[in-house]
Amino acid sequence: MGTRRDPTARQLRLAVELRRLREAAGLSAREAAALLGVNSVQISQIEAGTTGVSEERLRRLAAHYACADTALIDALAVMASDRVRGWWEEYRGRLPTAFLDLSELEHHATFRWDVDFLHVPGLLQTEGYARALFSRRVPELPEEELGLRVRHRMQRGVIIEGPRPARYRAVVHEAALRIKVGGREAMRGQLARILELSEAEHVTVRVIPFELEEFADVTAAMVYAGGAVPRLDTVLRDGPDGVALVDTEARLAVFRTLFHRVEAVSLDPLRSRDFIHGLAKEL
Repeated sequence: MGTRRDPTARQLRLAVELRRLREAAGLSAREAAALLGVNSVQISQIEAGTTGVSEERLRRLAAHYACADTALIDALAVMASDRVRGWWEEYRGRLPTAFLDLSELEHHATFRWDVDFLHVPGLLQTEGYARALFSRRVPELPEEELGLRVRHRMQRGVIIEGPRPARYRAVVHEAALRIKVGGREAMRGQLARILELSEAEHVTVRVIPFELEEFADVTAAMVYAGGAVPRLDTVLRDGPDGVALVDTEARLAVFRTLFHRVEAVSLDPLRSRDFIHGLAKEL
């Protein structure tokens, strides 16, 4: 297989998992290379994501690494043989790579959890809300890129509205529902959109009102995407230098716990719908 200049986040995740398996087996890259009859440079390239790996070689490596987790190996084999060029590829070279990596991650996600405090989660946003949000960016975006970002965000909705929707659970703070992004009319449409989407059986939206005292010690905004097996889950967090991916088992366990805590102190779905209806009437 040829080398890649810019591996995607999914390709890098496969590479990282193979390195973790090798290290857990106590083998060096040179020793792993000898087991396959290749040189250590090839193993290093595979573990850097700059070179792909065939399913046959992946399974041979897993056997040499004495990995008994067949579900994990099967999932990694799917990642290794994946040649999907999804809808997001039309934006390559036109939008930052992080946008494409997020779309690819969502495409393969088995479920999705969101927690947000200041903005409506992206998958629930209307076009007007998204445009107003992107318009606030500093420095200001050129109109062409602004339009691309809005269109990309709307297309991402396929994960919950497409032919094979993923299970989706969102927890949104009252602050995010009260900040009038785009003005009153735009926010009225945004609240109506949330109510519409929450009617689907696979979509659950919960609200955290200001009055909930139990909320203060469990704050953790996140995007949590479920993998084919729990070990392949991923958390995305926005930071001052861009999006950070969390994929170590220990940290994933922390974010699973935090999500369940936030969900536990929020209003149940029915009361949340009533709450959003009330906010809409105030506009």
